[in-house]
Amino acid sequence: MSTPESPVTPADADDAIVPDTKDWTWVLERPCPDCGLDTPKVAVTDVAGLVRANARSWQAVLAGDGEGLRRRPRPEVWSDLEYACHVRDVFRLFLVRLGLMLDQDGVLFPNWDQDETAVAGRYREQRPEAVAGELAAAAEALAAAFDAVSGEQWQRTGVRSDGARFTVGSFARYLVHDPVHHLFDVTGARA
Repeated sequence: MSTPESPVTPADADDAIVPDTKDWTWVLERPCPDCGLDTPKVAVTDVAGLVRANARSWQAVLAGDGEGLRRRPRPEVWSDLEYACHVRDVFRLFLVRLGLMLDQDGVLFPNWDQDETAVAGRYREQRPEAVAGELAAAAEALAAAFDAVSGEQWQRTGVRSDGARFTVGSFARYLVHDPVHHLFDVTGARA
């Protein structure tokens, strides 16, 4: 995610990915003042439905003008298409991480650099209609996986490469803030 306070690193500012160095785990403790999601109050059993609803909203965004979707509001802020690609990849990543948490005790997640992924994936060059389908499929796979979690599985644990510890429950809440916040970034609609 891009933040205006971060320095632009690549030479071509129009295609620059501005690193987000914030530790967003604070959303597990209090509501987000920007997007309005009160993550601590989200019931873990509601996460699957929230993921599906969010994916439907992204379909509407991605139905817009292709060139407009690629246009950044400011050079250091992602375009709508870049945000959608990121959300798609977050859904994919969290599906893998959820599987690891359910299959292994205290798993350590491999590092994921979202900015490197955006550059390597050439987010701004992707076709919006393809991203829409991929995002919908990734959201449904993740939602179905969360639907299948029950009982003590919500307490299974995983650790991010920076040391942040999650249960499946806190992981679910942490996840849902990301696509909701990015939809706010694009549409201005608060949760």
